[in-house]
Formats: sequence, C-alpha cells, structure tokens
Amino acid sequence: MKASKTQAMIRVLLVLGILVLVNIISIRLFTRFDLTSQKVYTLSDASKNLVRSLDDKVTVRAYFTEDLPAPYNGNRRAVLDILSDYRAYAGGNLQFEFISPDDAKGEQEAEQQGIMPVQVQVVKEDKLEVKRGFMGLVMLYEDRKETIPVVQNLGSLEYDISSALKRLTRTKKLRIGYTQGHQEPDLSSLRQASQALMKQYDFVPVDLSKNDPIPSDLAGLLVIAPKTKFSDSSKVLIDQYVMHGGRVAFLLNRMAANLQARYAQPADLGLDDLLQTYGVRVNADLVRDAQCANVMVQQQQGPFMMQSQVPYVYLPNASSFDKGNIIVKDLQSVLFHFVSSIDTSLAARAGVREQVLIRSSSRSGRQSGFMPIDPFQRPTLAEMTESGIPLAVVLEGSFPSYAAHGDTSMRSPATRMIVVGDGDFMQDQFIGNKGNLDLFANIVDYLADDAGLITIRSKNVVVPPLEPVAEGTRRTVKYLNLLLPPLLMIGYGLFRWRRRVAMKKALEAQS
Repeated sequence: MKASKTQAMIRVLLVLGILVLVNIISIRLFTRFDLTSQKVYTLSDASKNLVRSLDDKVTVRAYFTEDLPAPYNGNRRAVLDILSDYRAYAGGNLQFEFISPDDAKGEQEAEQQGIMPVQVQVVKEDKLEVKRGFMGLVMLYEDRKETIPVVQNLGSLEYDISSALKRLTRTKKLRIGYTQGHQEPDLSSLRQASQALMKQYDFVPVDLSKNDPIPSDLAGLLVIAPKTKFSDSSKVLIDQYVMHGGRVAFLLNRMAANLQARYAQPADLGLDDLLQTYGVRVNADLVRDAQCANVMVQQQQGPFMMQSQVPYVYLPNASSFDKGNIIVKDLQSVLFHFVSSIDTSLAARAGVREQVLIRSSSRSGRQSGFMPIDPFQRPTLAEMTESGIPLAVVLEGSFPSYAAHGDTSMRSPATRMIVVGDGDFMQDQFIGNKGNLDLFANIVDYLADDAGLITIRSKNVVVPPLEPVAEGTRRTVKYLNLLLPPLLMIGYGLFRWRRRVAMKKALEAQS
C-alpha cells in the first residue's frame, strides 16, 4: 500500500513538472492553433510584419471597466488575447497594460485620453441598473497617439489595431485623388465610405475641367460615377497620369437608371475610347441576376395600398469572386445597383493582364438600349441563361498611351487599373452590406499598394452556417446525441462493476 502511494505521488510530481515545463516553453516559443477557415483568431502576416518592423516602443493602455455583464465581459478577454499576440511578435517593442477606471479620477483620465464611456444594462439584486463602462485603447508611439474609443466589433479588432499602429508609425498619409468636374459625387457625400478611410488616407479632389495636370504624388486616382461626358483634354490628363505610373479605378454607371421613373438608357461618358486603349470596355447594358436583392413596392390590394418586398433582378447580390485575388478573396457578397457588364477581350491586344474579380451568378442575363426597369416585369428563364458575366476586373502591366493615337511604342511603366460596372455600390444606402464597404476600401488599398490592410479587413468573425444534410442523417444524429451519452455511461458503469467483482473474487481466492 505504501509503495502504491509513493508511485501515485511520483506521478503527480511528474505531471506538475511537465505542466511547468510546458508553460516555460510556451512563454519563449509562442504559437496558437486556429481551426477556423479564415484563421480569424490568428494574426495575419501583415500584422506580424507590422509589429516586427517597429523601430521604437509602442505602449498600449487598455481602459476596461471590470465586472461588465455579458456580452461585454468577453471583449476584455479578446483584447487581452490579441494584444498578447502582438507583443509576442513585436520583439519587445510593444507593451500593454490594463487600467480599470473604477473611480472618478480614473474615469477622468480615460476621458482625457479620448476613451468615451458606454452605458450598459446590469441586473443586480433583481434590479435593472444602468452602469457606465469603459472599453477603449490608447496607443502611444514617440510623440504621437492613436485612440480606439470603444471596442465593440471583435470581428474588426485586428484591423482597428493594425491600422492604428500603421497610422502611428507612418510619418505622412498617402494621398488619394478623386475626379471632379463631371458631376461626380463629392467624397464627403459618401459618408460611411469616407469615414472608414480618411484616417488612413488624405483624399484630394482633382478638377479635370481646369486642365491642370493630375498631381504625380497621388497614390491612386478614383473616377466615381461621373454623369457628364469627359472632354478629350480630361482624358489626356488621365492618360498622362497613367503614363507616369499612376493607378486608376474607374467605377462607372454606363447606364442612367431611374427607379422612380422605371426606365434606363445608355449614358455617354466619353470614356469608351480611353478604356478600350487600356484593354477594357464597360458595355452599355444592365445585368439581370436571379440572385438579387429585394425592393419595397406598393401594390393595390382591393381598396388598400400595401407595401411588399419583391426580388429585383437589377440589384445583383454577387457572391462569385476570384478567390485568388487579394481584393475580393475574403468577401462574402457585394450588392450592386444597376451594374453593367465588362468586356475584357481587348486586354490581350493592349498587352496587359486582365483578371475578373466579380462575376454574376449562374442564372443571369443582360439587357441593352432604352429599357423599362419595372420591378413587376420579371425576365423569363429563357432570358437568364448566361453565367459568370464579368462585373469588376483588374488590369495590370504596361499600358499603351491613349494620347499616342495608336503608337504602341509609347507605354506606361508597370501599373494597375480597376474597372467596375457600377459607380454607386459604395453609396451610404448600400453600405449596410459589409461587402460593399470592404470592396471599396480594398480597391483604395490596392491602388495605394497597401495589400496588408486588405488581408486584415476582410476577416469575417461569424458563426459559419451548418451544411444542409438529409432528413435521415439529421434523425440519426439526433438520436445518437440523445442515446449515446447515457449508453456510454451505463456501459462504463457495468465495466467498473464487473472489474470490481473480478478483483473481489481474486482477493478471496488468495486468502
């Protein structure tokens, strides 16, 4: 009996020693096992490279109120985990501390740092109370400071931290131009899109009607939803910018569609010859897709006017992406608003590489010319036989010059260009679909050659849907869940009982 106790004690000590050794190793050799498809709980390579490149210390102060109720209590744990990851890859150049503003002085300090209190409901002693809580981060680097006032969306936490770190360490913001002079929307009217990017970039209006050269220091140029025709001089200005290696995104409405009047007709933007020189054409048509969004319409039902939602094929909900391209590989869906198809057959003649980013679904079609767009007039199956119609493309390479009038020897340095057959997808009324904002932000990052932020932004921390299974399989799994655990427990109990009976008989035989 004494020997068995000694052996048990040795086993316990060995287990404790192994646990201590594993903890020591884990501190020195950091790793994490992430079984999610998008590795949402693992820092992306861009974030790792960002903190590895730090040349001075960054201090992160996390102001978090303790004892917050669910679901806010999980935010502190998530922030602690991700900051630990950043610190592990920073080589000693990132440190963090958690501060609980539990008194008036602490709350005042948090607010002075830009951390705003949030009101949370707490059930205490069967009473519903409202409690002030703090859940924000302050990052300090040299003489600069960045603040995340409230940590709410854990899905974008890595992007928020990494983009703040990039702003801290970048001495000068990159400049992105957007054309004016052709009734394009001012970027300030694209409230959500501009707010999402203005911390990272300075946006500069470029009025082509003044015939001034496009600034060469722009990291990219956006042509968003012009309504009037581009003059030859405006197109030459864009061409000169491209010939100096400039990067351009054309987000165009090739059809003028009016949902209230319920008609659409081609819009002459004067850009066809410029784009065809570069190897692409936005067709004067509208793509109709059975995979689409709904619109609210009024219907007469007896004496009453009733509102109802009907599928509207001119609002394709695209989900067919080129998973090999960083711009769209992690997007879930993009909701287009009267989108035109794109012809890339000219790319080979222009000597550039083309890649279709987004396509329509397997049940789609096109319509051109002056057309009605009544939500109640739905196309027949015979009109929806096309599959994978190009809706957005990227072109890369050395582009021929539009101003050279066919002289293919005049070409740009290697650069890139994006063309989308819809100039309205980033409007505020469509940003409710997360993919729309992500697509626009990814386009800007791609022009600015900031691929790292693209890989972080598109991470999607959601519960993945269950795969559909047959009814018989569901029934089998259901009864296994109900019966298997108690059967296993009964089996284990019988095994233990038989074993004790056998041991008792063996002891009786020995005596």
